[in-house]
Amino acid sequence: MSGRLLRLACTAAAATLLAPAPATAAPTAPAAPTPIEPQSRSTAELLTDLQRLYRQAEQATETYNATEEKLKKQRSEVTRLDTALTRARLSLHDSRSAAGRLARQQYQNSTGISPYVRLLLAQDPQHALDQGHVIGRLARERAATVGRLTGTERKTAELARKARKALDAQLALAERQKKNRDAVHKRLDKVEELLASLTAEQLTALAELEKKDTAKAQRAFVASGALAHDDHKPSRKSARAIRYAKKQLGKPYKWGAEGPKSYDCSGLTSKAWAHAGTRIPRTSQEQWAKLKRVPLTELRPGDLVVYFPDATHVALYLGKGKVVQAPRTGEKIKISPIASNPVLGAVRPEVRPRKPQRDTPRSSRAHKRSSRSQQGR
Repeated sequence: MSGRLLRLACTAAAATLLAPAPATAAPTAPAAPTPIEPQSRSTAELLTDLQRLYRQAEQATETYNATEEKLKKQRSEVTRLDTALTRARLSLHDSRSAAGRLARQQYQNSTGISPYVRLLLAQDPQHALDQGHVIGRLARERAATVGRLTGTERKTAELARKARKALDAQLALAERQKKNRDAVHKRLDKVEELLASLTAEQLTALAELEKKDTAKAQRAFVASGALAHDDHKPSRKSARAIRYAKKQLGKPYKWGAEGPKSYDCSGLTSKAWAHAGTRIPRTSQEQWAKLKRVPLTELRPGDLVVYFPDATHVALYLGKGKVVQAPRTGEKIKISPIASNPVLGAVRPEVRPRKPQRDTPRSSRAHKRSSRSQQGR
């Protein structure tokens, strides 16, 4: 448990002891149902509730992170379309100016005599024919100018439609992000409400029970044989990601954060691998969905261990059954046993390229000579 929340719980407990007793209700008033007080529940029940609330908070956090990523991409798309629309409007202005010049030239050079009659009346028919070629070229240029104008008008209208649609999508994502943010706050309020209702003794008992449960889960995980071949060496990029993650030890968990002063779980893993030169998805669920999955028996340092059935938590594997993680609200980045949460599976951000197959002797001169000699037989 965090020191801040521990102090909060102790303060709340002291305030409860010092507060005056409430007035006795009138005997005729109906008694309201009394909720079960935390003091009357077992430590195991309290721990189950607390872990459930933490998990719900992390689910809400990852949902918020996913919306935030979509909003970032949508903002980039809106900016791209706005830039393209500005260029298209400038091009449209130039095309309209060129079309206007053509219209004025055509009006100024207009005549009632057709080119065919001018050719018949010309003293030098060849010169007239040459002029006809020039006139034809000008006509084609005019047609091309009009075509560009029409095409630019269509492109501008299409870009304007896409820009409006993209902006509408951005506004909808911003509204969804606000709702997701409010959901995170609501979940965290419930966590703090439960912690504030506990005594210092209960908080200590919760911490001890959680520690024992983690040790038990770790022993079972190791006994399963999942780490039987845990002697892999990290690649160069994996080592860089690990070094970055270890440098963040002691920094606070903060939902939605991705450094450098604080992180949430997927913010830490995504930044560690970005530092190593590999961009990976921002959220734990996207990391689980899009990165290459590896069997737990093939875990190597630098891989990501994903937790819970809905992939709402992630940590960076260090080897020897340990991970570095940003655990949850109120805690700091730390090294933990791999089984500190229910393991879903593992993914590998860095996929080593397959070794190129060696060329067969089929392309060698000796092989060609051998083939020809066999054909001659």
